Amino acid sequence: MLESTATIYPTGMGLEAQHAELTHRVQRQVAVDGVNETPIPGFAIMRLSAPTPLQPTVYEPCICIVVQGRKQAVLADEYYVYDPLNYLVVSMALPISGQVIEASPERPYLCLRIDIDAAEINKLLQQLPLNVARASSPPKDNRALFLARTSAPLLDAVLRLVRLLDTPEEAAILAPLALREIHYRVLTGELGQRLCDLCAIDGQAQRIARVITLLKARYDEPLRMEELAAAAHLSVSALHHRFKAVTAMSPLQYQKQLRLQEARRLMLSEGLEAAAAGHRVGYESPSQFSREYRRLFGAPPRAETQRQRII
Repeated sequence: MLESTATIYPTGMGLEAQHAELTHRVQRQVAVDGVNETPIPGFAIMRLSAPTPLQPTVYEPCICIVVQGRKQAVLADEYYVYDPLNYLVVSMALPISGQVIEASPERPYLCLRIDIDAAEINKLLQQLPLNVARASSPPKDNRALFLARTSAPLLDAVLRLVRLLDTPEEAAILAPLALREIHYRVLTGELGQRLCDLCAIDGQAQRIARVITLLKARYDEPLRMEELAAAAHLSVSALHHRFKAVTAMSPLQYQKQLRLQEARRLMLSEGLEAAAAGHRVGYESPSQFSREYRRLFGAPPRAETQRQRII
């Protein structure tokens, strides 16, 4: 059972009542498994009727609020389990493995994904008094992935956003206001300091974000640490240390995951053979590509293409 916070927020709905209405409304909105985009830009609903295997993917900056069920995200060797009591925030693009661990046809996994709008956060930070913007507890680490406790004020804003799906004529006007409040609630929440850091001019998070942008744009090219360090205005050793503090992996490991996931997309979506996909993403050695692909996905790349032929 969800713990009610009506005594903490006596002027509004308790967390239990908010959650009950939210579950009902989301279930009415989505009847098909998968990612269901909504008419509201930057807002999607995920539905799955069964647990899933651990699946590597790239999470773009977003807020994930579970309505029903549970999911875990794995970053390197760190596990983050999120559920209706705890929401997930990804503040930078990260290669993560995700797995739905609680779902059934009767109680499908339901999750709301809200894209993080860095420009909106910047506007909020400019308007907030410094003591409010920095009121959250200092983070114990610098990870660009974290969990925070779901609060009644946050859930209230989320509920108003979902209600707008029933009134599309109002959504164009009111949805931006609800999204703005959701950003505000996360920003001033227990770990909102990390979003503050994301927007700090030339701060550590901004520097690492620049490196990530460069890696995503040129993932298929040979990695030159000196070039990445110059983009971050850091020494090579400082970049390696700070990049790992934020992403839990080195720049080389980050690039490798981007390459392998793009190769998998090329094989599954465009029908490329394994050797061609590996070469396309920057691998010169087919054996190295196959070895690293199997290590990440649990099966050799040839198995993917053979499965596609069977299907």
